[in-house]
Amino acid sequence: MNITRIEAIPYSIPYVHPLHFASGSVTEADHVLVRVHTDEGIVGTADTPPRPYTYGETQKSIVAVIEDIFSPQLSGLDAFARERMQTVMDRTFHNQTAKGAVDIAVWDAIGQLLGQPVSTLLGGYTDHMSVSHMLGFKPAEQLLEIALEFRETYGITTFKLKTGRHPVSLDVEAARVLREGLGPEARIYMDANRGWSANEASEVLRLTADLGMEFLEEPDDAREVMGRRRLVSTSPIPIAADESAPNLGTAAKELLSGGANLLAIKTARSGFTEATKIVGLAEGLGVDVYVGNQIDTQVGTIASVTFGAAFSHTSKRAGELSNFLDMADDLLAEPLRIVDGKIHVRDVPGVGTVIDEDKLAYYRAR
Repeated sequence: MNITRIEAIPYSIPYVHPLHFASGSVTEADHVLVRVHTDEGIVGTADTPPRPYTYGETQKSIVAVIEDIFSPQLSGLDAFARERMQTVMDRTFHNQTAKGAVDIAVWDAIGQLLGQPVSTLLGGYTDHMSVSHMLGFKPAEQLLEIALEFRETYGITTFKLKTGRHPVSLDVEAARVLREGLGPEARIYMDANRGWSANEASEVLRLTADLGMEFLEEPDDAREVMGRRRLVSTSPIPIAADESAPNLGTAAKELLSGGANLLAIKTARSGFTEATKIVGLAEGLGVDVYVGNQIDTQVGTIASVTFGAAFSHTSKRAGELSNFLDMADDLLAEPLRIVDGKIHVRDVPGVGTVIDEDKLAYYRAR
């Protein structure tokens, strides 16, 4: 099965509940739907979330690099030659989410051809992922109300608290209110999106030491090398690398240099092929991982579920899989369901990203 062309379709869907955090905010899903066409008539599908404040990619740049560079370079290649595709795309620097989407779409096409769920092809460890929900910048009592609603409605008991504000007392208060309101059984962790310095992060860790936080993600800019190493070595909870470790090389660098001792896996930026290598690296080093969220649509979320459920190592922790609920609509023909705090893998060939074509026509940007 050979690739004939790769299509990049920009679209935009508004958020009913925008998400605000230290490095930016999201009010619309200005994403790109990627389709890999093949000579078998099979089309693989994936979603690409531009994050200019994190990776430097925009909706226009993703469309351009896919249609002008990756599509001509990969057309004619066997869809099973994934390592060769990785080598070809790696000649183009950066463009992480564009590369990730192409890889996921290729895997989707392969699964359809073989008549197997991609999660089974990747590893087939389990049939579901537990769900963690991200809470953005809001007053502490509002955050608790949202968390209680999600627990009651969807059975979610794990929450990521977006932090990195100034003064840090705002985030300390939010963490304390959540812990007191949700009780000791809830799993809560923080993500500062590089919003603090290492010293500020140390102060937050001191002030929240009695709250049982699971871990702290990207407390400061990883380029603050000495401060970050000191923070990791003295922290009572794991320090996670997310945007500082978007690929295999940077993940290895952060772990081996002492810049982190926990890793976020985001299929939107690494695809399935590179993400598998990152999971292997972490497991070999005895480092835990968790499935993160690029503020994904349902199309992106089902890809994360597909990958996370495939491996024992990725399914140990709840994945960040519910923020599509804050969107006004979605492109997935059969909406995802969160029941008892879980999303199940779709038992269909491929990834399960069947698109509602009417909705795509309505929301597409061109």
